[in-house]
This record gives sequence, structure tokens and C-alpha cells, in this order.
Amino acid sequence: MILLRLYFEFAKVGLFAVGGGLATIPFLQNMGANTGWFTSTDLTTMIAVSESTPGPMGVNMATYVGFETAGLPGAVIATLGLITPSIIIIMIIAGFLQKFRQSKTVDAIFQGLRPASTALIAAAGLSVAMSVLFTAGSTTEHAFSVHWPAVILAVVVFLCMRQEKLKKLHPVVFIALAAVAGAVFQF
Repeated sequence: MILLRLYFEFAKVGLFAVGGGLATIPFLQNMGANTGWFTSTDLTTMIAVSESTPGPMGVNMATYVGFETAGLPGAVIATLGLITPSIIIIMIIAGFLQKFRQSKTVDAIFQGLRPASTALIAAAGLSVAMSVLFTAGSTTEHAFSVHWPAVILAVVVFLCMRQEKLKKLHPVVFIALAAVAGAVFQF
């Protein structure tokens, strides 16, 4: 039964998360809250690992959740659930490609999807930033507390990225530096 639920939960994500891996994050937050398969902290870790490993972020996260939930069969089923809607839609569109190429309606639909996709990605980015930069307090007087090492690291990274020489470095350099900073400061 868990495999069937994994498939359908990730099929919903795959069907509605237009815009790529980052657009899946709000759906995954909701899934974690509804199923209990992972926490917000787990999701933050999954995002970091998925961003730093080869492959599409959404697929990496589906595979991880599926594996943690139901082992290797769960990983395969969750991944298939995520990609099935895309495969079906692509096959349908490929059948009508010539008609869709000239369609003003389809062009208008995609024009409308762009802001929605952008909003989903922005909401996901803000949510991840909030979970990294702030931690829930233990008292009602202080609902949130600032995670200063993460704030300082974010400011340093922002300032470094304004330097033209650093912008030319390979992303692997930044991933390695972030790993070292995480190990040293134990984020």
C-alpha cells in the first residue's frame, strides 16, 4: 500500500509542479506535513544534497524520499510517479507538435504559466532561506531566533558573488567550500 501511495503522491507533484525542481519544494513541504515521511529539516537537507548531486533536483528528491520510506522499490516507484505525468504530457504534445507550434492559445497558456512558476520558485527559495537563517524558539516570547552563523555565511557568499573573479569559478568550488564551512561551523 505504501508503494501505491508513494506513486500517487509524487505523480501529483509531477503533474502540478511546473517549472522544474525548485517548483516541487512547496508540494514536498505539503507532502512531508501530510504524510510524515520527512520533516522540514529533512527537506532542507534533501534540497542541499539534490542541488549538489547530478540529475534533476525533483527526481533526486523523489528517489531519496522513496528510498527512505520503502527502500529500493520505494525509490523506483516514487521516481516513476514523479516523471509519469511529464512523459504522458510530452507524448501527447509530440503527437500534435505541428498544431501546437502555431497555436496562440498554447502560447498564451505558457505566458500565464511563467509567472506562476516564478512565484512557486520564489516561495520555495524564501521558505528554504527562512528555515536556514531562523530557527524556531522554545518559548512563546521568542517564536524565532536568528541562526547567526548561517546569516554571516549568507552575507559572505553574497559579497563574494559580487566579485567578477569569483563569478568565473566552477560551481564545484563553491560546493566544496560550503561543505567545509558546514563541517567547520556545523550548520
